[in-house]
Amino acid sequence: MRYLHTMVRVHNLDATLDFYCNKLGLQEHHRMDNTAGRYTLVFLCAPEDAAQAQATHAPLLELTYNWDSEDYTGGRNFGHLAFAVDNIYTTCQTLLDAGVVINRPPRDGHMAFVRSPDGISIELLQAGVALAPQEPWLSMPNTGNW
Repeated sequence: MRYLHTMVRVHNLDATLDFYCNKLGLQEHHRMDNTAGRYTLVFLCAPEDAAQAQATHAPLLELTYNWDSEDYTGGRNFGHLAFAVDNIYTTCQTLLDAGVVINRPPRDGHMAFVRSPDGISIELLQAGVALAPQEPWLSMPNTGNW
């Protein structure tokens, strides 16, 4: 058995791609439009997984955009997606500067949470050992939920 992908239904494909690609740094691997089914599938991968995704089509994040509007419940009850990052503080600062709310700041130098435009929790984990706690993250309060 091997991990293939996680599917997330999204309301606004442009806003979602802006978040995952332009702000979080994922890359579009491939997409499929199904006119009969009235949906678009967009598959994304992390830059460091691009070669593996090209060879095996995994690991990927599948964004499912249904052309007809629908109410989705989820987000927090979905769980979360997790990504290892080279520097948790730099990543969080970049996201904060791009207008992303840091729901759970990386006070411990190891873990933070943000949310996608569709309410999906994204866990960011420091690759390797945790960084030393530092301000402004150390005293930054939680915002919302994750």
